[in-house]
Amino acid sequence: MLYVLLPTFAHGGHDPALRAWLVRGDRMADTPHGYMAALSSYFHWPSGPLPAGALLREAQHGDAGMDTWLCADPAYVQPDMTGARMLACGTLDLDADEADALARPLRPLFGDLGFLLETSTPGRWHVRLPRDAQPPAFASPDQVLGDDLLPHLPQGAAHGAWRNLFTETQVLLHQNPVNEARRARGKMPVNCLWLWGGGRLPAWVKADVGSLYSRDPLARVLGQLARIEIHAPGDFDPKHGADNELLDLESGFDAAVHAPLLAAALRRHAGLTLRFASGEGVYYANRHRWRVWRRIA
Repeated sequence: MLYVLLPTFAHGGHDPALRAWLVRGDRMADTPHGYMAALSSYFHWPSGPLPAGALLREAQHGDAGMDTWLCADPAYVQPDMTGARMLACGTLDLDADEADALARPLRPLFGDLGFLLETSTPGRWHVRLPRDAQPPAFASPDQVLGDDLLPHLPQGAAHGAWRNLFTETQVLLHQNPVNEARRARGKMPVNCLWLWGGGRLPAWVKADVGSLYSRDPLARVLGQLARIEIHAPGDFDPKHGADNELLDLESGFDAAVHAPLLAAALRRHAGLTLRFASGEGVYYANRHRWRVWRRIA
């Protein structure tokens, strides 16, 4: 079986090269919206939501240990008539000096709560929490992008301190001169830290596939912990490979390049599963080509 992760259906599902498979294949149960949910459907760990913070920290620095971690990604939100929408997260092209200058006044704020703010890379920050901390389940950035932030913040009196932390972080970032300099250069300011992916490094990870083709760091660290073969997407060979392969094209699907590769791979595999980041999924086997009554628009 070949499993393929693709961009949102709106961006990739209407390409003519995929229409026959989508129309004539078997529709699968939807997964929750977002790349993280689609990726997670191929991996298993002891319990709870995907601890992306600990996994990404381990991938970048190898020191996740037994601590609890959160991702704290620099983001840009834009106020509108009804609230504030996230327009970018973790993709703001920060350099190391900017990241350090933005994080410096935030560290005492996190420190007062017993947390340690770490700029793991300029574009991806982390919060190290006490080992027994239990952060709320924040939505991943791909679930929030383009949407109003408020419904995605932790709700209820028990999480009031987290909402206060979010608000105070916004105030300090708004006052930071780094953002004024970025605006002057035509770049998006960093006016928000989005916390998500809380948890500890899992004791084990298992995969439903034997090999992975991806450049996403979260996918790759999951593959490493599951002890499966890991390759770059460009190394995918439709004529050779393992029986069960996961090809991650979510961030770089090119119909002219990849559709012929998938067609060739289908001749070798028992079937093809197309899973979109927006949640839709289709299973297509060679026998489905005879479903000629399903007209392809």
